[in-house]
Amino acid sequence: MTSFPEHMKILIVDDDVKLCRLIRDYLSPVGFQVETAHTGMDGLERAMNEEFDAVILDIMMPGMDGLEVLRRLRMHSSVPVLMFTAMGEETDRIVGLELGADDYIPKTFSSRELLARLKAVIRRSRIHKSSSTCNGEKDGHASVVKAHDLVINMDNRSVTQGDIVLELTPVEFDLLARLARNAGRILSRDQLVEAVSGRDYSVFDRSIDVHVSSLRRKLADDPKSPRYIKTVRGAGYMFLDTEDRS
Repeated sequence: MTSFPEHMKILIVDDDVKLCRLIRDYLSPVGFQVETAHTGMDGLERAMNEEFDAVILDIMMPGMDGLEVLRRLRMHSSVPVLMFTAMGEETDRIVGLELGADDYIPKTFSSRELLARLKAVIRRSRIHKSSSTCNGEKDGHASVVKAHDLVINMDNRSVTQGDIVLELTPVEFDLLARLARNAGRILSRDQLVEAVSGRDYSVFDRSIDVHVSSLRRKLADDPKSPRYIKTVRGAGYMFLDTEDRS
């Protein structure tokens, strides 16, 4: 296995002590400093008061469950969160993504899949941090994109709709930015997955659809009569040009 070039500090929040130990034993040799918390409240306090490169968060815990931990954490922190879900619990995955989880993984995960997803969410977080500190044009793109009544600022990663500042998750911001920069062009789900996470494996879940749905809700965009984002059946999504808006 290839180690990361530097140590990453992650927090596992799960009441399954044995599973936490197994994950720590796997991740430690490849460059991770692994800390654990076995209750939701303890995990929330540590995630809020310590610096972590990522949090692995179980949904099903006694007392404060993972979804409540995530909801409270997202009020104050954008630390990458990878959620554990039970096999087949699609509702939990959707709710978790809507609350701001960066990705999820079923508890039947393989060690290689866990490492790949963990690397992806950390890599995306680092890209977010570096892009927020760079000014001017990046890779030939303008630092501010104006689309209809939206102003998308790449420097400080903010979006305003008229006079309203929209509260978007990092994934939602990246989706909107990629779509708006390619207005009038259909982008496949694979292209959007690459835009938001840089994953190098096939999409097999509904995460992009869930994030687009959440983004539409924040934009007050009716998918049946879209002003901004149109679903192209069997192909992907398209940000509408001004002349294409219905």
